[in-house]
Amino acid sequence: MSYILQTNHLTKRIDGKELVKDVNIHVKKGEIYGFLGPNGAGKTTVMKMITNLWKPTEGTVELFGEVLQNTSYDVFRRMGSIIEFPTFYEHMSGRDNLQLHCEYMGYYSKDSLVEALDMLGLSESADQPVKKYSLGMKQRLGIARAILCRPELVLLDEPTNGLDPAGMKQIRDLFQMLSTEYGMTFLISSHLLAEMESIADTIGIISHGKLTREISMQEILEMNTAYIELTVGNTQKAAYILSDKLNLHNFKIMDDSQIRIYELSAATQKISKELLLNGVELMSVTKHTESLEDYFLKLTGEVGKSC
Repeated sequence: MSYILQTNHLTKRIDGKELVKDVNIHVKKGEIYGFLGPNGAGKTTVMKMITNLWKPTEGTVELFGEVLQNTSYDVFRRMGSIIEFPTFYEHMSGRDNLQLHCEYMGYYSKDSLVEALDMLGLSESADQPVKKYSLGMKQRLGIARAILCRPELVLLDEPTNGLDPAGMKQIRDLFQMLSTEYGMTFLISSHLLAEMESIADTIGIISHGKLTREISMQEILEMNTAYIELTVGNTQKAAYILSDKLNLHNFKIMDDSQIRIYELSAATQKISKELLLNGVELMSVTKHTESLEDYFLKLTGEVGKSC
């Protein structure tokens, strides 16, 4: 399979300290690739090497089928990016900053500039100097600049920093629309598990400078154990009904009131009906599936609300 972006044994050392080691990323055209890891895991280091801001100590970067060189200027006309925090000419307006970027990129489309401002909710503040923008507005302007020239590949380093929950959802919806309707490919780094789970097609998990796993979200959904949890008045009687009446055997009594059924073909409605018909008090029936957070914690051992 050919990839729009891939890295080969990418390694970076500074003053003898290894920031990332042997990172192999594979990003397919048109997908949203979530680059997931704790703060300090090496995400920004990798993205700096992809955008040629830093040179690898070892390994290579391939963009659009070509190995990145010091003279690979043309490939960056096909890309948009935010690495760390977006910077602007603060005395200039948001609109003028975007116009300057168009001129720098050799891209002239007034409609595209207006559309980018509108997509990011910046139309009303477009003519204000950027120094008056809030952190969230500057982040939006950075995203507008990254997508302005209709790039084929967009690299975004923690793009929802400074945004409130409603703004984060709006940006996620925008990325999905641009990927689906415009065919843009996104590499998005984040330490927020829920954010990546909601938009990413593929997840690359980096921890302590090493890419520990690269997997599609569909694979995660299919491989993670789902179970039905029953809360009942009598677990022993319920277990007998499950085994004898419903022919279910892959279940476990968790405590005095809870049973977990691990057979994915089991129908909750049928289970509820059979238990009630046989006099088992049934307080609740819930279906559970492991999330990306469960998978991440299992893979890396990281703890906390966000990784």
